[in-house]
Amino acid sequence: MGFKIFVVAMMVGSIAAAQISLASTVPAFLWAPGFSSVESKESVNYQIKSPKDLANSVLSQGGWSDLLCSERKNERPVDLAVVFVGRELHSSDVAGNKHADPALLNLLKDSFTKSNFSMAFPYVATSEEETMENLLVSSFKEACAHGLGVANVAILESCSIEGGDFQKLANLHSVHDHLVKRMEKRTKGETDLVVLCHGGFQSLKELDQPFPESEILTEVMSSVEQSGAKYAALYVSDPFKSIHYPGYRELERFLADDTAKNGSASPKVCDEVCQLKSSLLEGVLVGIVLLLILVSGLCCMMGIDTPTRFEAPQEN
Repeated sequence: MGFKIFVVAMMVGSIAAAQISLASTVPAFLWAPGFSSVESKESVNYQIKSPKDLANSVLSQGGWSDLLCSERKNERPVDLAVVFVGRELHSSDVAGNKHADPALLNLLKDSFTKSNFSMAFPYVATSEEETMENLLVSSFKEACAHGLGVANVAILESCSIEGGDFQKLANLHSVHDHLVKRMEKRTKGETDLVVLCHGGFQSLKELDQPFPESEILTEVMSSVEQSGAKYAALYVSDPFKSIHYPGYRELERFLADDTAKNGSASPKVCDEVCQLKSSLLEGVLVGIVLLLILVSGLCCMMGIDTPTRFEAPQEN
């Protein structure tokens, strides 16, 4: 049943992709293998949602209000809420784009179909001003009347979230250690929140190349399952933000210092006046080209020696 719903979701997504612009929308998937208190359910919401609407849907329809909000004092059904913000998928990838990572799509499909409770949101609008993780966490806080009521909030250093006294995690190994320690110290009935963002993970050999997103998500889910925690997970993509990997911070600092020593100014950006001047210059150049074509055509027409009169044919 779950597989059929996922296939239907992909088919409808393919049809919708031909009718609406998918350039600025991303997919989101919510699943909860440990949600024993919720009836088995798989659903797909095809509305275009803002990050705030997505957060509200996760809280209300996904049952996360029982996990995150402090006013819910009843014993919580899961121990851990995981938010993973990826950087690879667009809505068009879910609709069947061949450029998407098949391993990542298969992982999300399996998580969606094999969980007791799952929801899919194929079209989530992104923001150019704020990161997806910051919008989600702030929307969670706003929706909960008395703020977040989780026992512990940990975020990866690559995540950009404003405010809050959050525990910072450096890499994949620290994520695994954190999950194990929290499982040992967590009081029964409490829920932790972990926010992870693609860009803060490096390969197992600590090379500069980052993990593929499918491997990162697989490792994270494996660490969660090894800790023995009952969990609910939210995956949402945000590929429109530039990623600065922690491994390059020293290089960026070195380049900044070198630029300052050489006395070179910061990179110039073409502002509105610059763009206006460039547009005017383009218009002038196009006008000159058209004028040259017109003059050349007139000269050619004037150069053709065509007689104004033709002699009448002579009669025999």
